Amino acid sequence: MLTSFRGLMAVSLAAAGLSIASPAMAQSEDEGADSGFTASANVALTTDYRFRGVSLSGGDPALQGGFDLAHDSGFYIGTWASSIKGGPSYGDLELDIYGGWSGSLTDAVSVDIGILYYLYPTEDLGLDTDYIEPYASVSTTLGPADATFGVAYAPKQDSLGGDDNLYLYTDLGFGIPDTPISLSGHLGYTDGSLAPPFLAGTTDDTGLDWSIGASVAKGNFEIGVAYIGVEGPSIDGFTDDAIVGTISASF
Repeated sequence: MLTSFRGLMAVSLAAAGLSIASPAMAQSEDEGADSGFTASANVALTTDYRFRGVSLSGGDPALQGGFDLAHDSGFYIGTWASSIKGGPSYGDLELDIYGGWSGSLTDAVSVDIGILYYLYPTEDLGLDTDYIEPYASVSTTLGPADATFGVAYAPKQDSLGGDDNLYLYTDLGFGIPDTPISLSGHLGYTDGSLAPPFLAGTTDDTGLDWSIGASVAKGNFEIGVAYIGVEGPSIDGFTDDAIVGTISASF
C-alpha cells in the first residue's frame, strides 16, 4: 500500500512514495491473525521531502513516520506525518489521515481505493489549509516489472483557492534478481492548483513531475536515492531538480 506519505506519490523514497509498517498496539502476530487485523509502522529520514516533485521541506531534511491498521477483508486506515517548512501559513508539520480498501482482482491485478485528508495543525494564521483527496490505483506486472497506474482528485475547496486538482501518475519498479537492489521510475501529471508551474508563480496550472531511483533493502531497513524533477521554473529548494536520499525502517 503506497498511500501514506503523502503517500500517494510523495516522491520520498521511504514512502512513495510515498509507502513508507510496530507492534505499537502491543499485539502478537497470533493475536493479529485471530482478529484479522495487522498493525504496521514506519519511520524515515529523507534529505528532502518532495511531494509530486515539489519540496515541502525547503530543500532540507525531513523526519517522517506513519502507522497503519489493515484487516484481512482489505479495508485499512492509517496516518502519516512529516516535518515541513511551510511558514506561518502551513507550519512545520504535515499530518495525513487516510482509509480505504485494497485487494486483488486477479493473480496479476490489484486495486487500491480510498480517501486522504491532509492537515497542517501547526499553522499560525488560522487559514483553511486542510484538504481532502480521494484516490484510486491499479497495479499489475509488466514482464519482470511491477507497474501502478493511479489517479487522485481533490475537489474544489477553499484551501485550494476555490479550485480543484487532478493528479495522474504511473510508477514502475524492478527488482534485480538475486540482489537486494530495486530500481524505480515515476511520472506524474497535475492539472489544477497544485501544478508545479503554478506553485512556482506562473499562470500555467498544468505540469509534469518525474523521478528515477534505486534502493537497497536489508531486513526491515531500506536505503534509497532518487533524481527528482518537475516542469516549470526552477526555484532553489522548491521546484529545482534534486537528488534525494532516504533511509527508512518498517515494522
